[in-house]
Formats: sequence, C-alpha cells, structure tokens
Amino acid sequence: MMNKETTWQAKPFNDLSVDQLYELLKLRIDVFVVEQNCPYPDLDGEKDCLDRHSDTIHLLGYQEGTLVAYLRILSKGQSYPNYISLGRVVTAMPARSNGLGHKLIEQALILCRTHFPDEIIKISAQEHLKHFYQQHGFKQVSAMYLEDGIPHIAMLYQVH
Repeated sequence: MMNKETTWQAKPFNDLSVDQLYELLKLRIDVFVVEQNCPYPDLDGEKDCLDRHSDTIHLLGYQEGTLVAYLRILSKGQSYPNYISLGRVVTAMPARSNGLGHKLIEQALILCRTHFPDEIIKISAQEHLKHFYQQHGFKQVSAMYLEDGIPHIAMLYQVH
C-alpha cells in the first residue's frame, strides 16, 4: 500500500477548532475505548484538565483531510512531577502498518526539543509497544503494571 502524505499541526487547546476537538476525542474513543475494549472516562474531571492546560501541545496528523494520528505533550508537573510526558498516542486503524506511528513519535520528539529542551520524557507505554518506543530511544524503567486493565511499563527518554 502506498504511503499517503501526512500534514502535521501542533496546537494548544485554545487554538483547536471545535471540529478538531471532536475529531481527536472521537479518535481516542474509537481506539482506546471501542477497539481496545477498555471503558474508561477519557474526560474524567481531573485528566481533562490536561487537555486544556496552557502548556499542553496537541499534535494532530492528517491524511487527505482526515485525522489519522494524534498525541498530546504534557509539561512537567501535569502527569509526573519531574518529567514531561507524551500521552493519548493513537493512530487510526485504517492508517496503520505504514510507519505513521513512527512519524508521530518523530514529530513529537521534534516538538519536545523545541518546547522542552534538555527535559526527560516519561511515558506509560502499553507493554506490547516496548520495542516500538525503544526504536526511538526510550528505555524501560519499571516492571509491568496494569493501567485500566492493560499491561503497561514506564519508559524514559532524554530530550537533546
């Protein structure tokens, strides 16, 4: 299958259009709640503040006008007291298996170098994605733990 061109947009919450907010929430629910069969409140009171935080960067990837990749970058103190973080890392099912997930992480790391130089990124990665993140320089720093009933591991990356 031929790779489609992806255009990237990085925005704070207040610069997201209503349509973009709807699209990113739908993509997160389609994958994390429906596909992974993990009912959890994506907008759960405390965590939805992370979406709206002034330092949060929303990274959106579009192919042919459709949102196919998304993540958010959280500043130090939002998810972890001493680390910045990537969260809600997601690609749409029809856009997988063409390297889009790798491009998403590469774009996020570029943004982190620009906005959070010399910081350490901490992520809570689904355990089966360990090798995916290791390819980008993340290192496992915890044993497996359950998050929303799914095996996860903590991983760190030094931004340079």
